[in-house]
Amino acid sequence: MGNPRKPNHLKSVAGTGRPDREVVNVVDLPLVEQIPEAPSWMPNSHAVMEWDRMVPILMANRLLTEGGLTALAHMCALHGKIVQLYAAGESPTASMCGTLRTMHNDFGLTPVAQGKVTPVGEETKRNKFAANGKRSA
Repeated sequence: MGNPRKPNHLKSVAGTGRPDREVVNVVDLPLVEQIPEAPSWMPNSHAVMEWDRMVPILMANRLLTEGGLTALAHMCALHGKIVQLYAAGESPTASMCGTLRTMHNDFGLTPVAQGKVTPVGEETKRNKFAANGKRSA
């Protein structure tokens, strides 16, 4: 492949470090280890079914952390409300649909978002243009 990257601390010592190229791990939240039950406040059975469907998928892909459980619960509750509206012959508001889509993107559940979400414990993608303009050895 290529040369291994010089660690950031050595770049700092050499004076060649650039903040715009550093890979920074933001927060290290613990992964959910066991499948949690749906919160008791879920608005309907559609929300609970979405919870039961999404939790194993996110856990298998190392995307569900203890910090993400509330966001997932809200996403499932909104999904349940939207399904309930459709079942009643009504349409959800554009705001509801947009919010749900944003929540799906946050969890990497859309095709575009899948490339942007990094599972916990994996190194974030590096700058793919970092080698541009460098001579090969």
